[in-house]
Amino acid sequence: MSSPGCDGRRLRTRTPCAGRCSTTYGDLVCRGCKRFAHEVVDWNRYDDAAKDAVWQRLLLLRDQIVQGRIEVEDDELLSAQLTRHRIPFAVSDSPASKVWLLLRRGARHMGSLTAYGLRPLPPYQELSPRALRDLIDADYQRLSEAHYDRYFRVPDAAGVAGR
Repeated sequence: MSSPGCDGRRLRTRTPCAGRCSTTYGDLVCRGCKRFAHEVVDWNRYDDAAKDAVWQRLLLLRDQIVQGRIEVEDDELLSAQLTRHRIPFAVSDSPASKVWLLLRRGARHMGSLTAYGLRPLPPYQELSPRALRDLIDADYQRLSEAHYDRYFRVPDAAGVAGR
């Protein structure tokens, strides 16, 4: 499968795991990879279609957050910088996905985002790349939790959403 913003071959051979799982501490949405606890537990039992569906949700939610905070003014420059800094990416990755890869791996070493073909959108222009990365990650977590609450949280007998 090949779909917008991802390379299906790469996605089927990898896990979204970011190496900082919080589901073992009771979180219903992992603070590292943003998968739901049941997806983390069942990942190795998923077929390719189920894994692709999870990947698509993760990429769409993350890209939505990135696009609301950073504009890619020069995708070629961004790709060149990723290559220069040896940050792996797929040609088919969306510009927002490339931005996230760059911020995730290099935000603490970056100066001006314009050197990477990027422009922070208002009101985020004054944030450092590291602060912007942390804000995006926090907003991505909140959006993932809201998605879980809407589609997976089961109400109890009183109608209150529980685990």
